[in-house]
Amino acid sequence: MQGKRDRVVITDVTLREYGQNVPSQYLPVFNPSLRASVTQRLIQAGLTDIELFSCVHPRVAPAMGREEIEKTLQALGEAPGANLITLVPNRAGYENFHALNLGPGGHNHTMGVFFSAIEAHNLLNLGRPIKKTLDEYQAILTDAASRKIRVVGYISAAFGYLDRGKRDILVADPAALNDYIDLYFTLGAEVVTLSDVQGVAEEKETARVLEAVLKGRKGGEIEKLAYHPHHISGEMALDNTAVAYGMGIRRFDASLGGTGGCVTGAPGNQPTERLLPLLLGLGAWTGVDEKKVSSLAEWVQKALYSRIPPPSG
Repeated sequence: MQGKRDRVVITDVTLREYGQNVPSQYLPVFNPSLRASVTQRLIQAGLTDIELFSCVHPRVAPAMGREEIEKTLQALGEAPGANLITLVPNRAGYENFHALNLGPGGHNHTMGVFFSAIEAHNLLNLGRPIKKTLDEYQAILTDAASRKIRVVGYISAAFGYLDRGKRDILVADPAALNDYIDLYFTLGAEVVTLSDVQGVAEEKETARVLEAVLKGRKGGEIEKLAYHPHHISGEMALDNTAVAYGMGIRRFDASLGGTGGCVTGAPGNQPTERLLPLLLGLGAWTGVDEKKVSSLAEWVQKALYSRIPPPSG
């Protein structure tokens, strides 16, 4: 039965995205023991691709401070068979990646690098122009390749960006978007994830962008493309995922309860526990235990989400 279904890979982003938004006074709630427990239960449920950390400055995300990460790694221990992902936004983050012993020979995490397809969002999120970001990443990824570090790439605002104080959505140039994807693959990225960072694209726009990206690409490259739908409505994110699946995308990001979002104020994600039955209905096979994920989502809601007020604004 499984052989007749399309294989889909789900990356759970709960711990990284939610964790980036946890204020310092709530770190005793979002503690290393809890983070390790959620990771272990995700793996036990069959979710082996998990975004765990981001090497950003603790002023931006207190839960991603070096001490917090080290304690979580110690509590987690070995995670055989799991593809744990740590995001690296710049050279300083890359140095922290090594200082935390996250590369091969250590904890062997996959390194994730990211930038925006829209200049205004890249300036807001990373504090520098796209060109400067790419120049830095080319040097980082060249070095990472020499060290045999696995890499995945993310393109934020690939489906548009609504700049603060403006009414019109800024749209990424299709040719530039394809050039960014090609650059990632050239630099050794195993997967490239396209993110609707603000949830601005409805089904029709999602299909338009994906059509421009997928046109002319071979099956092997399409298999390495992923979709990350932020949306204030989990239902809308799921509808867009159904569109992406229908167009051939077989990798999707989600979080328990649909929580998370970007530190720039972007909304949350599609719920992992609701994505699973959707994909099953579409004819996919994920290898994930729906009951275990549903139970974990309920537990996390009580143990974590209900104890930390949502960010304002």
